[in-house]
Amino acid sequence: MPPRGANLKQQAADLRKAIRDARVEVGQLKQQLDEIRKQDDDAFYLPDASRNADVSQSVQTKFKCRRTCRGHFGKVYAMHWAEDEARLFVSASQDGKLIIWNAFTANKIGAITLRSSWVMTCAYAPSAELIACGGLDNVCSIYKADLQADADNLIGDKPQNPQIELTQHEGYLSCARFIDNDKIVTCSGDSTCIVWDINRRAPLKIFSDHTADVMSLSVSKDGNVFVSGSVDDTAKYWDVRAGRCVGTFPGHESDINSVKLLPDDKSFVTGSDDTTCRLFDVRSQRQLNLFSHDAILCGITSVDVSSSGKYMFAGYDDYNCTVWDTLTGLPCQHLVGHENRVSCLGVSTDGQALATGSWDTFLRIWA
Repeated sequence: MPPRGANLKQQAADLRKAIRDARVEVGQLKQQLDEIRKQDDDAFYLPDASRNADVSQSVQTKFKCRRTCRGHFGKVYAMHWAEDEARLFVSASQDGKLIIWNAFTANKIGAITLRSSWVMTCAYAPSAELIACGGLDNVCSIYKADLQADADNLIGDKPQNPQIELTQHEGYLSCARFIDNDKIVTCSGDSTCIVWDINRRAPLKIFSDHTADVMSLSVSKDGNVFVSGSVDDTAKYWDVRAGRCVGTFPGHESDINSVKLLPDDKSFVTGSDDTTCRLFDVRSQRQLNLFSHDAILCGITSVDVSSSGKYMFAGYDDYNCTVWDTLTGLPCQHLVGHENRVSCLGVSTDGQALATGSWDTFLRIWA
């Protein structure tokens, strides 16, 4: 009878071999799945459809920088347009301030001094009465957008206390978006997304299917679904009512930094550190288009789409912003003007203007 120690060693060796064999089999299955998915994707690829329809030539857009918003003294990290007040937007900077701007005049009409300067996101409530922000403090702080009081704070540096603080995340707050005036959804470096009841200051649902930091999210118009992008290289489509993920979209080869639903809420675009943007369709759960160019060697920080869905805007680490045709996948225009990384961008709710924010401390309005 062999010694007990020998049996344990043999069992351990067998277990290691089984694990190696399983990993090899998983790799083979993934490869087969990728091949099947690629074959299926060919049937849904928009550039092929556009060539067949003889609309393969993209119309060159003629955006110009109409206004430059100066006022921040640190890197601009985030911006968001108000819904009810189409000319208003808020920006967040490393100088520890949220500034409310009139995009038409480029004037500052309010400011909120934050207790922490490490802010990564900001968001306007649909009513334009609340502004949310968060960052490395792991907290979603919600302030009342009192323009008169905020205007008085333009020349002051005393930190203001938030009206509401939402604390549950165990990592940095990377993005926040209001569902309505009573609910907000946040995503975090702790790999979760949380839907909050603002009045109760409590989570309604916690979504935890991502396996790495969640960097961005976009909420549908009716607030029933949202899409998120993560460092795990996938985007996920979530049903708030069911409280679960209803679609996972692989394809990127590096971190997804930004996601944005198209106006129909049936498809969305993503921007990644792999130098590409992609268009996915929720109904077919397929990639429809790929936006890349041999001359683009840097990552994408932020994406948004026009009110018609015809054009996608992408901000890059190389200081530029590119306008893409979502049907043909071809670039329509390069917006040049910033002198550092384009960290955020957004299309106004009326579709009349594009705002870009940069580490050069400026925000620019394009139309």
